[in-house]
Amino acid sequence: MAAAAQAAAAAGVHAYPRIVASLIRVTGDWSLAEDCTQEALTAALERWPADGVPANPGGWLMTVARNRAIDVLRRAAVERRKLHDLAVLTPVDGQPEPEAGEDVVDDRLRLIFTCCHPALAIEARVALTLRTVCGVPTADIARLLLVSESTMTRRLTRARTRIAQAGIPYRVPSGPALAERLPGVLAVLYLLFTRGYLPDGEPAFADEAVRLARLLDRLMSEQSEVVALLALLLFQHSRRDARRDAAGNLLTLERQDRARWDRAAIAEGLAALVRVRHDGPYAWQARIAACHATAASFDATDWPTIARAYDALADIRPSPVIALNRAVAHGYAYGPVAGLGLLDAMRAGGGLDGNPLAVAARADLVARQGDRLRAAALFREASGMAGPTAQRRALLDRADDLAR
Repeated sequence: MAAAAQAAAAAGVHAYPRIVASLIRVTGDWSLAEDCTQEALTAALERWPADGVPANPGGWLMTVARNRAIDVLRRAAVERRKLHDLAVLTPVDGQPEPEAGEDVVDDRLRLIFTCCHPALAIEARVALTLRTVCGVPTADIARLLLVSESTMTRRLTRARTRIAQAGIPYRVPSGPALAERLPGVLAVLYLLFTRGYLPDGEPAFADEAVRLARLLDRLMSEQSEVVALLALLLFQHSRRDARRDAAGNLLTLERQDRARWDRAAIAEGLAALVRVRHDGPYAWQARIAACHATAASFDATDWPTIARAYDALADIRPSPVIALNRAVAHGYAYGPVAGLGLLDAMRAGGGLDGNPLAVAARADLVARQGDRLRAAALFREASGMAGPTAQRRALLDRADDLAR
């Protein structure tokens, strides 16, 4: 039963965005699409332990969701065309699902552009994307955005209603509208990747973000930030198999076996980076990631170049995260005193309150100064603030190593 439940959960992560996007395209009803998809996932949890996991889990979920939508539409006397369109969404038993990259503008890319329409408030765009594209539960989105679950439910309902009332088309726009919406779409893809790349994240989200970034590059290869985002994601994703040891413990960049990095992904990222023509935020981040990806070892990393790139990033897109990474880069490029000075300036401004990564960065720089006991204490302090189990365990391991 446990194996069947895990299979249902895994299939849901992979299939949820595709099923929701397909049903939205055909029915035009966001709530119906999400409700039917959720009912399919519930049915899987109930039936697979007894009946066994189907050979094509995603196709099974699509079939159940589609049939549920057909039942609802029949009761609502929806026109025959929509019923026919729904009937061909799922291949017959035994046939594989359509290849994910068959169409440059697939349903999920249309869905992202729709979620990022400027007619929606920015908080609604973020919430709707997390719920519909990433499949994040409403309660989790509410906690992330610091509102109650009921408030978030109403916000999502208003966003879906706004899409319907404003007649927002379910498509990738063109001309000025495309340029206007592009920054939000890039941010969504980066958000999707980050959700999969977090220590306790679901890797399928990162895979999906890379796939969609490739599609967007094929659609808009003349846009430097589109190309830069693809390069950035490829460089980051190239390390996915080396981020944990045999016991499943999280490894820092310094401790990773670089022989396990995906060289094909790095080569693809470098080829994309050559096509970047402008110095936008993703371009600078991609250049930083390229420095890490091409370094023969951690000690051979070109830290001065990385520090200069973070200086540029801090000028064009200042944020606590950029400032923190800049301090770390300066600490490795110019010595721990330089990095600690930047951390002190940030702390004075209140930008690092309660941030475990900031405390861990200070601990690392203090260790490089030679004060191992104080560094160990700081790593333990950071572990007490950390959320994901893997991150907390990694910080405690660093503390134990220094205390020996």
